[in-house]
Amino acid sequence: MRWSRAPLYRGGAAVCYALSAAPAFAQAAGVLAPGGADIMGFAFGGGLLLVSALLAVTHIGERNRWRRREAALLTELDDVRARFDRARTFLASEPQAFVVWSGSSAEPEISASALIIDPAAPPRRLLAFGSWLSPQDAKALDAAIDRLRKNGEAFHLPLAGSSGRYFDAEGRAVGGNAVLRIREVSGDRRELVSLRERHAETERTLDGFRAILDAVPTPVWLRDASGKLSYVNNAYVAAVEARDRDDAVARGLELLDKAARDEAAKALAKGATWRARVPAVVAGDRHTLDVTQIAAPVAAALAIDRHEVETVRADLQQQMQSHVRTLDQLPTAVAIFDRSRRLVYNNDAYAKLWSLEARFLDQKPTDGEILDRLRADERVPAEPDYRAWKERLFEAYRATEPVRHTWHLRDGRIVDVVAHPNTQGGVTYLYDDATKAYDLETRFNALNRTQSETLETLREGVAVFAADGRLNFCNPAFARLWRLDPEELVNKPRFEALVAQCRTLHDNAETWDALKGFVTSFNDMREGFTRRIERSDGVVLDCTAQSLLDGAALLTFVDVTADVNVERALTDRNKALLAAEKLRNDFIHHVSYELRSPLNNINGFVHLLGADTTGPLNPRQREYLGYVSKSSAALLAIIDDILDLATMDENAMSLDVSDVDVVATMHAAIEGVQDRLAENSIDVQIVAMDDVGTFPGDAKRVRQILFNLLSNAIGFSSPGQTVTLAAMRRENEIVFKVTDRGRGIPPEVLARVFDRFESHTSGSRHRGVGLGLSIVRAFMEVHGGKVFIDSVPGEGTTVTCVFPAPGAQDERRPAAGEGGAS
Repeated sequence: MRWSRAPLYRGGAAVCYALSAAPAFAQAAGVLAPGGADIMGFAFGGGLLLVSALLAVTHIGERNRWRRREAALLTELDDVRARFDRARTFLASEPQAFVVWSGSSAEPEISASALIIDPAAPPRRLLAFGSWLSPQDAKALDAAIDRLRKNGEAFHLPLAGSSGRYFDAEGRAVGGNAVLRIREVSGDRRELVSLRERHAETERTLDGFRAILDAVPTPVWLRDASGKLSYVNNAYVAAVEARDRDDAVARGLELLDKAARDEAAKALAKGATWRARVPAVVAGDRHTLDVTQIAAPVAAALAIDRHEVETVRADLQQQMQSHVRTLDQLPTAVAIFDRSRRLVYNNDAYAKLWSLEARFLDQKPTDGEILDRLRADERVPAEPDYRAWKERLFEAYRATEPVRHTWHLRDGRIVDVVAHPNTQGGVTYLYDDATKAYDLETRFNALNRTQSETLETLREGVAVFAADGRLNFCNPAFARLWRLDPEELVNKPRFEALVAQCRTLHDNAETWDALKGFVTSFNDMREGFTRRIERSDGVVLDCTAQSLLDGAALLTFVDVTADVNVERALTDRNKALLAAEKLRNDFIHHVSYELRSPLNNINGFVHLLGADTTGPLNPRQREYLGYVSKSSAALLAIIDDILDLATMDENAMSLDVSDVDVVATMHAAIEGVQDRLAENSIDVQIVAMDDVGTFPGDAKRVRQILFNLLSNAIGFSSPGQTVTLAAMRRENEIVFKVTDRGRGIPPEVLARVFDRFESHTSGSRHRGVGLGLSIVRAFMEVHGGKVFIDSVPGEGTTVTCVFPAPGAQDERRPAAGEGGAS
């Protein structure tokens, strides 16, 4: 009940004003008039009466107004109660529930949830939307409630229950609270919600179909009732080179030409399906399309690009032909049978292997017919039960893995047969004539046995170690040389265990470490080596380590004790011979130098006597003096040759290398034998090519070589014969040839003519100590050249000297004239 305090307040204020104004008035009256106290009392009493009257009137008025207000409120209350009852009745008329959130963290108030879910379920289960709604709707409702509570955003959602029921959810903010109402729909609303759900499902299905159509590389399009494009996929957009789907539809970009579209329209008007292979321009290139159009509620068409298919088919055909050509080149016979066991392919090797005519194979016989034909020709194994054998062979048609057979034919051949099941059904047979392979294997096994027996009988010890250091093989000689127990070697001990036993005979860590490193090395390209082992018992072994192809190591031990003893004896003897040779060389040097001084004196006195300074000589004295001069000169030449050979034996010979003029050197050598030519009535012929020029060498030694060769040729020539001295250039070589027409040299002597002190007169007038050709060969070797001799008894001898002439000067001279001297 409300009370009105405004009149009371106004009346009190007047009373207070009156009470406060009376004394003032009295004071004024007392001052202004006499007898003021009586007047003041009368006035005060009158004021009280007046105030009381006013209060009474005000109270009565306010009470009447309050009663009217109370009556109005009671009437309003009755109206609200009636409306509340009507609302409660209305709300109870259909299943629904309310959820109210009064704050962000307050617990929600749930009412009438039993009408929505299972009556036996607790109210809190209403908020577990996933337990009674579809997953999509439960997720959407949670998101909407979250936005409502955070932002006050109202929503209205149709919901589908997991049990097939439909609901309507509405959320809004009321008086600062978030209120959710959920009610089950029925009747028209239920039908509407069902239609919406089916529409959404249809849209999702269409979206899926559109996504699939956009993903396929085949152009797809739809037309409306008027024949215009209404939908195209991405492949169509790319084919017509449009910006996007909307652009292709809006501009009506057609993939097919007008003739093809007209035919499709005619078929569509008849309600028939239209199929055709038509040319079209796809993304600017000419292609062939297989187009299919169906007359559905809307015309739908797709175009399969045959370009890639035809290309793949052509490639496949070429590949198959290539495989056929390859199979025809194989030595392995190949025959392919289909699931009906009929021959569909065979290569040339198959026909040759079984001697089958092409006419018979062209008839595509069955597998059984071919086997019967081969059996009649005695080309299959002689089986006691042929029918059972053939059935076992045909089990390959039902197998999943290849089946292998070995056929021993009656003609002695061995054929390996592999029956490989095909994925499409049928069998592919591979026939390999393994006769040679089996023969090689037999021979290999026999050879292996022979090698094993040979190794076991060898005197050399042989041991083969695997890559892991274990003994793989050893022969009895290995155990005998190292005094090992053969029974222990059967267990294939490791290399370290064998070394421990062998150290008693040879305790050299370096040797065993080297062998261990070789045996256990992982390097397949390791280099072998040979090492001599001198044992404590006096036995000397030569050990050879070699790597094998499979990573194994081969060790061989040869007892060379006797050879070493002989070698030591020969070494001692060789040292003695070297000492004797040194003593001989020293003697030759000493004697040669000691003889040179007397000879020089003799030559000096001979020249002095021949100069007539001591008096004239008669002819006989001059003849004797000539003999002495020639003999001393010959002896001096022999001494010079001996000194040159001794110098070269000590590797002390040095060459004075310069450009040797070939023609000039030839003339100088001939000038040195003029007396012999005249004495023996021999002619000499010079033959020099135009391009002979010069070459690097020691001119003195070259002249000495030619001098010795000419002297030797003159000595073996008869009076009146001719000796030829020829020179020529051959690439980077200078070749000298000295040819005589004398008696020649017998074959048994020819191999020793360059040896020292080898002199064979062969009935000729030639006399010498046998050093001339030795000097020639020695000087040629110092020059890096070669000397050859060719002789035919009774016809003459030719000596050829070849000097290296790298970068020699090509001085072209006129050929020297042919001439003789006597």
